[in-house]
Formats: sequence, structure tokens, C-alpha cells
Amino acid sequence: MSFETTRNYLSCLGGHSLAPDRDESFLCFQDLPFSLDLLPSSAYLVGGAVRDALLQRKGAYLDLDFVLPENAIEIAEKIARQYHWGFVVLDEQRQIARVVFSEGTVDFARQEGDSLEKDLQRRDFTINAIAYNIHRQKLLDPLGGLPDLQKGLIRMVSVANLKDDPLRLLRAYRQAAQLNFTIEPETRQTICSLSHLIDRVAAERVQTELKYLFANPQGSQWLIAAGEDGLLKPWFSELNQAKFQQLKQIKAIANSLAQTYNNSLFNQPDCLSFAHLASLVSPSPEQAELELLKLKYSRTQLRTVLGVVKYLPQLQALNTELTLREQYFFFLATKEFFPILVIRAIVTGVNQKILAPLIENYLNPDNKIAHPQPLITGKELLATLNLKPAPIIGKLLTEIQIAQGEGKITTTEEALKFASHLLETKSPDNQQPITNN
Repeated sequence: MSFETTRNYLSCLGGHSLAPDRDESFLCFQDLPFSLDLLPSSAYLVGGAVRDALLQRKGAYLDLDFVLPENAIEIAEKIARQYHWGFVVLDEQRQIARVVFSEGTVDFARQEGDSLEKDLQRRDFTINAIAYNIHRQKLLDPLGGLPDLQKGLIRMVSVANLKDDPLRLLRAYRQAAQLNFTIEPETRQTICSLSHLIDRVAAERVQTELKYLFANPQGSQWLIAAGEDGLLKPWFSELNQAKFQQLKQIKAIANSLAQTYNNSLFNQPDCLSFAHLASLVSPSPEQAELELLKLKYSRTQLRTVLGVVKYLPQLQALNTELTLREQYFFFLATKEFFPILVIRAIVTGVNQKILAPLIENYLNPDNKIAHPQPLITGKELLATLNLKPAPIIGKLLTEIQIAQGEGKITTTEEALKFASHLLETKSPDNQQPITNN
């Protein structure tokens, strides 16, 4: 298909708009980071970059893939050397190399098979099997990707291709979310029948796909679809319709909290991602930890999600407002993930009115219960009260912070008097008089 024919064809399509009606090609890639003279005339741009250009989608990060009949690594290295960019050979046997620069990456690969058409036939979905020759302004679409782009359909190239890399099963749902497309019925039926293959995929790759789904505005819808079609079962042991319903509410509740309290903390991408992940894992902290470890989440991520799982029952059991003392210890344990915990609590049915005092205190940086500012240090206590280092120092500091939050003390002098009084009367936990033995 010549460029002029393609341009005219695209300009006549309704539905998803694929091209502006203008003289120059929107596929000319005038922002290509290197000179076209360095590319042989046989080089074709393929995959997502072509698809996104046809859909007029442009991301902040440039991710280009070129297929060449030969010398892929040599050409990549030459470009990298000329521009002083990074260069790495990804697969020497298959002749794949990557050039890395500040705004993105460019991959160069030798075509598989004796023609570009055969190379395209090994790809996942038709919309990703369109190639474009920048030199000739020639679009190659042997598998009907253009009509599927127009219809907004994710259609498999073949069953065998999905089997070859089962991550493609989950990728269909991620791309449907990112592009606001639907999965063609036969393709989705095939994915369901192959869902048992997903546990063969490396956990890190599955985690990446989940991250994309968590971050996307349409992600919950397609995350639920993936779960219903069996693609999440190997990773999350206790999925059910109740959890799927909770996933549907996360974005709306986060936005409502952000609007109610005029604070974007609740609908930040990381907060939403963790809220989704905490909704998927088992309510048992022990089982949830096993699931997160299987997916190779980091220790920091584990602590966040497991903290939400552990403390959610406390909020679910609330029927009265926590005392300031109770709030102090609760914030001490949950401060790092409190917004995520609040979203999960409301999603699971906790009355927002019961949570309101906690939320207001947390969002107030001057609140001494949620954000205590020490009036005195342990060293000052030791020196002023002539104490020896002992665990009781930590208890005294805690009681001082709680008293400060309750408004009983406001200065260092009052804190010292308060600590001295505690030492003379009883221990901070009200069990026995304090000694320093």
C-alpha cells in the first residue's frame, strides 16, 4: 500500500481517528532522534510506534523498533557511536541490539524469516503487526491491522503466537486498557482456553503488566476481565466477585476523597496502584506475603501492602471514634500507607464518617497526634533527670508525645516536668512505679 493510498484510506475512516488530513505524513517521524541517512532503505519501523502514530498517540518516552534484513547490530552500534549514546546487544544470536538516549530507546532487530511479511506474522496482535518504511513512506499491513485499529479491536495473529509467549495473554488486557479498545471475541475465548499457561511467565514480567493496569484509568475494568478469564488465578489465591466489585470502586473513591479533602494524595498513581494490589491479595497477611513474594515484589512494596492487609480489620471493626491515645499508636503503625488503608477501608464498607477524624488529623501537618514533633530528646531526658540508658526512656518519650497531642504540654520545660512526675508516680503503661534499676 503506497503512502498516498494509505493516507487517503485513513482520512476516510470514521470511529477511531487514525490520521489528520494534511499534506505531510504524520508517520514521517520528524522527531526521529537520529539522521535517516544512517538507516538503510530496507529498514522498517514496526510494532507499537507505528500503531501509536496511526492513532496519533504520543508518549513522553520514545520507544522505537526497527526490523532490518541484515546488519542490525552493526547499524545500531554505528548510530550509538556517532551520537555518543548507550549501546547494548540484547540477543546476539537473534541479532537484536538497543540504542539508549536521554529521551528513549531504539531497538534494531534482524527480521525473522525470509521476508518482512513472515516476520510480522510472528507478532502478538494485528494492530502491532503493521510496518512502516520511513524512507519510502510505505505502510505494510499484511494481517489487517489497520481495519482493527479503526474498529478498536485487539485481535490475535495466531493461537501459536500466544502459546509461544503466554505473557501476550495478559498483554491483551493491558493494551485494551491503554488504547481503550476491546478484545475481539474469538481472541478472548482463545485467551481463556490458554489461561493455564500464564504461570509459565516470569513473575517480573507479570508484575510489569499489572503495574500498567493499576495505573490506567480503564485498568480496573480490564483487570477484572483478566481475573474472570483465569489469568490472575496462579498469582492471587482468593479472587472472587466481591473483590472484583471492590476493584471497580477504587478510582471513584480515591477521587471522591481527593475532592472532599482538597488533597490529591489519595489519587496519586502509587496510592492507586497499591490500593489495587492490596485488593487482590489474600486478607490473610501470611498468605498475602506468599503471593507478593511469588510475584517478586520488593521488600518495601511488601511492607506497604502487608501493612494495609494487617490494619484493615481494625478500621473495619470501628464503631466509635478512636481516642487520641489510640490514634497516636495507630498512626505510628500506619502513617506510611494511611491513604491506601483509607481507600481500602471505604471500598470494603467502612463508613467514611467514622474515618473522617482520622483523615483530618492525618492531613493536618500540624497535628501532634498524627505527626508528632518531639519536645525533647532521649539524651536531654538522660542528662536533665540523671537517668541511665534503659528501655524506660523510650516509654517516657512516647508518653510525652501523647500528652503533647492531647494538649497537656507544649514546651520542653513542661515535658521535663511531665516525665519527672511519671517517674515519681507510675510507669507510662500504668503498671508500676518507674525505677531506673
